[in-house]
Amino acid sequence: MARTQNPAAEASTVLAQNLVQALLRERVIPRFVDSYVVENGRHALQVHASLYRDLLTILQREALLAACVKALEIASTETLTSSKGKQRVVVRKGSETFRRKFLSSLARQQSWNAGDALDFQSDLRMYEDLLARAVASRRPRKPYEAANHPFVDRCAFLLDSAFLEKARLAASRALANIEEIAAIVTVAAMDSR
Repeated sequence: MARTQNPAAEASTVLAQNLVQALLRERVIPRFVDSYVVENGRHALQVHASLYRDLLTILQREALLAACVKALEIASTETLTSSKGKQRVVVRKGSETFRRKFLSSLARQQSWNAGDALDFQSDLRMYEDLLARAVASRRPRKPYEAANHPFVDRCAFLLDSAFLEKARLAASRALANIEEIAAIVTVAAMDSR
């Protein structure tokens, strides 16, 4: 007996695979760290190869968190236009199922054990909660200001706590790249279903 395929499961699996691949292919984090080192003369960050690899691994996880937040935001909401021309954002039907399947697919792809998967989901929830609180006070950001985002704060502290504001500005630029990649990959995955 043939099983019917669930398009939401396919889109969530494709999104999880493509999101990770796109972040690795575009080398967002290595370019972010390398450009920060060159622009600010902080060559000590790259002196010890093992510490540099550890830093890249941790920052890559933070980038995956930020990309997942953006991808799930795009995948779970849609904009409806009323007959009067007003637009409103609503939650898509089945978005919670999509989220669950996306996260389980991501955990399988990354070969995480149950503890790692739960840690990632906990951090993802924290990102979403902090961003939801920041929405109320959101105002347009000036080009010289750092974004009000958990990725920016966490990465800046991990990267260079001695020059936190410079690191926050560099992390803001990296965040813009990550969110752009996540948006492109998500729209492509959602259109494929």
